[in-house]
Amino acid sequence: MISAYVDRFEEEYAVLLLGESMKKVNFPRAFLPDDIGEGDYIRISVARDAAATEAAAAEARALLHDR
Repeated sequence: MISAYVDRFEEEYAVLLLGESMKKVNFPRAFLPDDIGEGDYIRISVARDAAATEAAAAEARALLHDR
């Protein structure tokens, strides 16, 4: 889980400061809940999607096989 501070909004992006080091990143505003505002802290969870990765790999293999 990553803690992030919503520093500000710039057009379609939110400027987030991530983790203890406060690493600045631009994050698409459309992916944030509507009630998030400047000065809020949020939590971001990142996980590998093994099922989607395997499905994409299988699709790529099938496309190569059909050539």
